[in-house]
Amino acid sequence: MLEYKIGKTVFGSEASIRAAYERFKDQPVDEMRLAESRVCPFGPERFTLASEAKVTDVGTFDGRANQTIAFAPSKKPGWWIRRMDLPEQLDTKVDISNLWTSAQNLVLRSGSPHNYLRMVEHIIALKLGLGVDNVLLKVSSGDPPLFVDSSVPLVKTVDFARIVPTKEKATYVTVREPVAFGGKRGDFLLFLPAEDGERNLRIDCAISWNTVIGNQRVVFDVTPETFRYAAYARTNATHRQFVLAKTVGKLFAATRNWGYNLKNILIHGPKRFYTEPRFPVNGKFLEPVWHRATLDLMAALALTGEHRFVGTVVSYRAGHTLDCDAIRALYRNDLLVQV
Repeated sequence: MLEYKIGKTVFGSEASIRAAYERFKDQPVDEMRLAESRVCPFGPERFTLASEAKVTDVGTFDGRANQTIAFAPSKKPGWWIRRMDLPEQLDTKVDISNLWTSAQNLVLRSGSPHNYLRMVEHIIALKLGLGVDNVLLKVSSGDPPLFVDSSVPLVKTVDFARIVPTKEKATYVTVREPVAFGGKRGDFLLFLPAEDGERNLRIDCAISWNTVIGNQRVVFDVTPETFRYAAYARTNATHRQFVLAKTVGKLFAATRNWGYNLKNILIHGPKRFYTEPRFPVNGKFLEPVWHRATLDLMAALALTGEHRFVGTVVSYRAGHTLDCDAIRALYRNDLLVQV
């Protein structure tokens, strides 16, 4: 059985976290993908790209137009976003200090209110997932493309650009001590430090939905192989959310032109899936939990700037806002240390 130290509660109710942790422990692991050792799977050097590569598809928030994103080499540490249509603006660093909102998706912004990029989570998760440390993202709007195969086209684009080492050493951060963060609906996050000499990231992620998705849990070490496997997992929406977005949602700017369709998201209801689910394992379809663990949670962990986050992260029923509030609190409370 996997046991974790809850540690110091940074925010939320300690009693609620401990009660939720007991429910979490009772939830069986549906899939486990652990590495043979906990050494860094990416190597000691920082990595960037050998060349620039682009990918295009329908816009996430404006399905009437195609959008393009380019992955380019960078000499600056970390990931940076450049709005090619706003040449007067500086690049936005992929960092928690530039997070504008996490209400429905992650939006990064700096400088002008127009200098933003929405739904960045499915893009920046590649930073930790593929171990590429220095990247310049070039976009011509704040609306990234959305793909039928989730983040797989982004992975293939990075592969085409080719990940190459630099002459600089990689830097790592972990938490000083075990810490816990609690939400308001029986959700929590636990962060545990990397052991001496360890330079990898382990994630234990569980979700619980009152729909056909039900309870799902995966445990894995972050490696390029695991991330490539999980990158196929699409975001999901309830059938009610999808219908509302395509009807009365047309009246609201936030959902008016959603590029969501019956292929690029997983739609679920109380008793059945309305689109074909992926990742079948022992009678379950683990697409929702793999998406949550890799393309959502790992994106928040990528907001530690130019550093690679290492250690163990446990997530139960958490979402974007708790993820990002926790990363922000790690900085505000000086709980991160370089290793």
